[in-house]
Amino acid sequence: MSRSRPSGSTTLPETPADLVDVLRNAAGEVGVRATDRLAAAHDASHYLLTPQAVVRPSSNAEMAQLFVAAHREGMAVTFRSGGTSLSGQAVTDQLLVDVRRHFGAIEVLDDGARVRCGPGAVLRQVNARLLRYGRKLGPDPASEIACTIGGVVANNSSGMACGIETNTYQTLDSSVLVLPSGTVVDTASSQADAHLARDEPELHAGLAALRDQLRSDPRCVERIQQLHSLKNTMGYGLNSFLDHTEPVRILEHLVIGSEGTLAFLGEATYRTVPIRPHVATGLLIYPDLASATASLPDLVSAKLATVELMDATSLRVSQRDPKSPDVIRELSVENHCALLVEFQESDAQALQDRIDSAAPMWDALPLTVPAQLTTDAEDRAAFWRTRKGLFAAVAGNRPPGTTALLEDIAVPVELLGETCEALSQLFAAHNYRDAVIFGHAKDGNIHFMVTESFTDDSQDGVERYAQFTEEMVECVLARGGTLKAEHGTGRIMAPFVRRQVGDELYAVMQQIKALADPQQILNPGVLLTEDPRAHLKHLKTSPVVEEEVDRCVECGYCEPVCPSRQLTLTPRERIVLRREIARAENAGDTALAHALRDEYDYDSVQTCAVDGMCETACPVFINTGDLVRRLRAETRSGVEEKLWKGAAMGWDAASQAGALALTVADRLPPVVPRTGSDMARRVLGSEAVPRWSTDLPAGGRRRAVVRDAQAEVVWFPSCTQTLFGTESGGGVGATGVGEAFQKLCAAAGVRVRTPESMPSLCCGTPWKSKGLNAGYDHMGRKVFHALWEASEGGRLPVISDASSCTEGLEALVSGFGEHASAIEVVDAVTFAARRLLPDLRRLDMLQAPGLASLTLHPTCSSTRLGLNSAFEALAEVVAEEVHVPVEWDCCAYAGDRGMLHPELTASATKAEAAEVQSLGSDAHASTNRTCELGMTRATGAQYRHILELLSSAVRSESDLECIQ
Repeated sequence: MSRSRPSGSTTLPETPADLVDVLRNAAGEVGVRATDRLAAAHDASHYLLTPQAVVRPSSNAEMAQLFVAAHREGMAVTFRSGGTSLSGQAVTDQLLVDVRRHFGAIEVLDDGARVRCGPGAVLRQVNARLLRYGRKLGPDPASEIACTIGGVVANNSSGMACGIETNTYQTLDSSVLVLPSGTVVDTASSQADAHLARDEPELHAGLAALRDQLRSDPRCVERIQQLHSLKNTMGYGLNSFLDHTEPVRILEHLVIGSEGTLAFLGEATYRTVPIRPHVATGLLIYPDLASATASLPDLVSAKLATVELMDATSLRVSQRDPKSPDVIRELSVENHCALLVEFQESDAQALQDRIDSAAPMWDALPLTVPAQLTTDAEDRAAFWRTRKGLFAAVAGNRPPGTTALLEDIAVPVELLGETCEALSQLFAAHNYRDAVIFGHAKDGNIHFMVTESFTDDSQDGVERYAQFTEEMVECVLARGGTLKAEHGTGRIMAPFVRRQVGDELYAVMQQIKALADPQQILNPGVLLTEDPRAHLKHLKTSPVVEEEVDRCVECGYCEPVCPSRQLTLTPRERIVLRREIARAENAGDTALAHALRDEYDYDSVQTCAVDGMCETACPVFINTGDLVRRLRAETRSGVEEKLWKGAAMGWDAASQAGALALTVADRLPPVVPRTGSDMARRVLGSEAVPRWSTDLPAGGRRRAVVRDAQAEVVWFPSCTQTLFGTESGGGVGATGVGEAFQKLCAAAGVRVRTPESMPSLCCGTPWKSKGLNAGYDHMGRKVFHALWEASEGGRLPVISDASSCTEGLEALVSGFGEHASAIEVVDAVTFAARRLLPDLRRLDMLQAPGLASLTLHPTCSSTRLGLNSAFEALAEVVAEEVHVPVEWDCCAYAGDRGMLHPELTASATKAEAAEVQSLGSDAHASTNRTCELGMTRATGAQYRHILELLSSAVRSESDLECIQ
């Protein structure tokens, strides 16, 4: 049964109502709107299939019910978690099961020796919880920022350092599986094998028979051992039959790398590996690829933890990233090739010994730049950020409208250079001039990428790709290699599994599938197929839309940091829906285009926090907030523009009016302002009128003008201090950040001034975030001229006391040509850590920490500005113990977004709030007033600006007299 449209079509049949009812009875949460289905149709692969429904079961029991329903309806089921898979495992034209929302649990066991995870848990989040125990997961794929446990197990992902020694196959302790029949298997139980024999007798007996069959044939044993001596994710892991005896253990390990074709992984418990904390990283730069690969045997024998290859094209693309290490950005790339190498040791002396012992080897290598290894954490992070983002960065620089095709092979290390040369010849023969090679050289595992244009009206690109793939397969297999090393077989290599493993072992794989999934409802067409051209079907096309959209490679790295991901859409989904709208419009499908645009308004435009966190995770630096701001600007009416420009012209009065309204509301019975705001929202719209709630404070005070001819800095107090007052009875530091900043400056002997027109100024963020360009431009001119005068032409730095305002001011002044760079904007947190704190210590003005524990909420702006280390440094002055929640996320309050759409902030803060409440700290701090309001609402704990708490640690005059 398949009602889905092909990639080039825009016809989207409705999901039958009777099917929707069946699915909702089985699993509850079902998405069938055009937006739900088309947003989920896209993953990181180059395949595109539109599901008939997106289902989100909340438990293993619901998953079992869904399987029964799917079988009854004749529907197939495909699982989706992180959506970072590159080989087409997570797309379907039938039922797509999204496990991210309800299967993200993480539980650390045995002081970190083990960890139990749901399939929707993001790998980076799991490692963040293990960090305090000095442990981590064995698998370390480059996509760890976004990939999930479900995908890591399904693909038997490995990565930079783990090789085949500490991948999932080697480190999985136990799992909970839901079989297509609905049977739930918990392999942690001592009776697991007996239960499998009781509940699934045919499966149990069949696996035992296959085990005996394979073990009794020396040729099969030898071939299986050969296949798995390298990284290999082609087909099912037949080594399970050699390494394990009990059928339940065989099944457990067959599921690893099975790509959702045998069972649903409801839970995985890993044995973790120790972190070797003493690390040295460096980049070895060679004149060409051949000389780099020729040195691999020596590097492997030196027992380097990682040896990552980046060819000349990789290096050129990396140079476009301003955060790339200097050694890359300053290189004049010709045919160069680089190897990113790393030593990892348990103690400092062991690391130094390794570095010393490697010195003669470096001298013997044909390097164009002398080898230098660094132990500096920031420098090392820059190297790894470049390497981990390489695929998406290279793909993001492809010509608009083309598709990135990534292959993943492994060969014996000694044949890697020869294989790379042969591949280069194939690239040239098929006119893939922009091909790139990179990967895990110490394992003989490389990735190579070509770009192709798959147009709806031509098969030329498809046939060229088909012929290239045939020749590539022969090239790899002739050298004893594997066609998929760590990305999974997927659709891309399913037609070639038989060619790699042979007829006899392929027949065993078919029997495994028939035993575990006799009704063939799990992910058909993936991993095994009888269609020799399956890899050439359902290819994704990419219509040219707009700048942010065209660069996106749909890798999904942005999704875990998006505050709306559990409520509406993620940045990737916002972008792919723009492509789908363009596709529909190009085809004249006005009905579909209208439906998508209508649903897009709330799901994408209104519930986007425009916080820019997506850009911090995006390898090609797409800020989807820029797209949303532009879309908001396109929908603004002339009346709105005039009203908000008027507010910009009279911001002093407007901000005081807002404060007065909050003060009046605070003094009335809560039902009155709540009812009033709700009525206004119904009449004027939820996007125009904020919703009043009891957690809002009364209004604040008008910002004062501070004059000092001898000032050292210009202070730019946020207008949120006018709009929002401090809560009465707020505890330690309940003074407001403005008063706290002045107190700290006075204690440190730093003299300040404000612009003369300070009460009428704003950083411009309210206008910019709403797409109100006229008001933003007016405020921008007013602020720039005021700062230019107050800072004496840029001689004095400008200090902002709210991190979002700091970011806003930086953007505002940057639009004023050659003079923009003269004005330095510094956040008050950075200023306090670098300037005030040293002076306060020198003057003995600080008391001992007055708090036992303090929980911090970093903000999106403090993260983007790089303030968080300074934030934590200030916290350590006022508290003995400082907590940064592992579940930290942007609160999505986003100025007034949390009042316009409180459901967005509630969704974004849910996980962090639960963790904060479990910590039970004495105080809570952030760097931005509106974020403090959002976190106070979410947790019930009063959040203060960190400067308020710091000012409470400054000795009073009476304290100083006592000391003297």
